[in-house]
Formats: sequence, structure tokens, C-alpha cells
Amino acid sequence: MTSGNPTASPSTKAGFVCVAGRPNVGKSSLVNALVDAQVAITSSKPETTRKVVRGIKTFENENGVDCQLVFVDTPGIHRPRTLLGKHLNTMVKEQLAAVDAILWLTPADEEIGRGDRYILDHLARMKQNKTPLLAVVTKVDKVDKTVLFEHLKSTDIAAHFDEIIPVSAKTDENLEHLLNVLAKYMPQCEFYYSDEQLTDESWQNMCEEVVRGELLEHLNDELPHSLMVKFVERVNDVIYLNLFVERDSQKGIIIGKNGDTLRRVRKSSTKIIREIIPECVQLELHVKVAKNWQTDPRQLRKLGF
Repeated sequence: MTSGNPTASPSTKAGFVCVAGRPNVGKSSLVNALVDAQVAITSSKPETTRKVVRGIKTFENENGVDCQLVFVDTPGIHRPRTLLGKHLNTMVKEQLAAVDAILWLTPADEEIGRGDRYILDHLARMKQNKTPLLAVVTKVDKVDKTVLFEHLKSTDIAAHFDEIIPVSAKTDENLEHLLNVLAKYMPQCEFYYSDEQLTDESWQNMCEEVVRGELLEHLNDELPHSLMVKFVERVNDVIYLNLFVERDSQKGIIIGKNGDTLRRVRKSSTKIIREIIPECVQLELHVKVAKNWQTDPRQLRKLGF
């Protein structure tokens, strides 16, 4: 989990915080809001996150102590339908076992359901390791005070939480309070990253995620789970990426009529990537088929899972 071996220091606090929950509860949106930068892609479609992304927040807490929180954004835990789904669940559980605190997210505008209880059963076992477990009620801007109060009561009886904090990533409500609460659970040690660093993602991985995020926004609901984007190479100012789907029939959906969809994705992705890479860049996107890659162990390894 760590990027080094921090030594004890009385003047700074630092630690890793895993952000967990079922798909589409606002994990990536919360991490982006806390870090105040887009380090993870977001989408209205469930199961958008497929990798562990770290967002880094360095700040002075309310007591004047310099703190660094490394937020570990994870895929949504779910009952897997594919080998990829099983892999993602395993990835999350590995992260949960190696952090200083855990945030479990629950949206204020949705009831706590079976999927949530499935996750909470696992998190309850984490309490045996004395890892602090905090419930974060997200999307409070979407409900009135009565609904929020009822959801907070439901959250309180759902599990034994060290803290329950309502927030809104959209309006920044209570985010500073959440940072201060988390800081008190962090150990005294040196920072893991430099003060200015916002993520440890490579620019290649960030390019992949930007393009996949733009594809999700431009495509219909049945295709996103079949999509994978992989960096190929950079030649001078041109970045080449392959867009993988599972069937030949899906290629046309990505390309669009007369190539319109692919052109729009390339244009919007290029604008975002130029903010990541200072030099002027162009994107070359090629659509390929990796048949049934979500269930094929060989294809999964080839695609980096």
C-alpha cells in the first residue's frame, strides 16, 4: 500500500483511507471532491471504477497539524457475474486489509439494501483488526432534512461505526469536517508523498481512464462493461490507445455512424488529456475485439488484470 517507509514524527500525521461501498454510491466523486482534482473517472453508470486509484490530500487540520490523507478509491463491491467481477472484489478486500481507516459510503436518497449488508458483513470482520470504520452518507443535497434524518438513523443501526458523517461532493457540504475527523485516526508519521502530489497514477493510466470515461458518457447502457482501454505508445506528440470490446457487433457502436461517436470521444478526451500532459498531444484511437475478455483468464492477464 505504501510508497515508502515513513518514520515517526511528532509534527505530521499521514495514512491511507479506503473508500468502499457498492457500485454507484459516489466513491469516485467523493475522492475527487476531497482532493479537489479529478483523479478518478466518474459516471452515472454503475461499476465504472475498475482499478485502485489513489487521491492525495495534504492539508493543515483544525488543530494546526500538517496531515496527509491518501484516499484509496476502489471498485464497487458486488455479487460478481464474471471473472473480472471476482477479480475486482478480491482487489477491494486486499485494500481494506491494508489501510488506516475505512469509509463506507451510502447515498442519502437510497435505502440500505442487501448489497450494502453484504459489504457490511465483511467490514464487520475488519473491526476485529481495530481498523476505524466510518459511515459517510453521500448526496445529502438531494434530500430534505426529514429524509436525511431517517437515513442517518438507518445507518446507525446497520453496523457499529466509529463515526457517521453526512456530506455532499456536489456542494462540498461537510467535506472539511470529514477531513478533520479522519485526521484524528491517522498515525504520526512522515508524509508518503510530496505536498503538491494529488495522485500516484501514471500519465499513461490516466489517459486510459479519461478515454474510458468519455466513452461511458457517449455510449448506451449495455456496452460499458464490455469496454477496456489500453495505452499502446506515445510517438512524439501522438498518443495511441486501443479500445477493446468483446464482440465484432460492438465495434460499430463505439465508432458510430460515419465515425461520429469516435470523433466526439477523441475530441473531448484530447481536451482533458492536454491538461494532464503539458505538451500539445493528439490521440489515435483504434477499436479492437478481445472476445469475451471479462471471462477469459488469458485475456484478463493480457489486459492487465
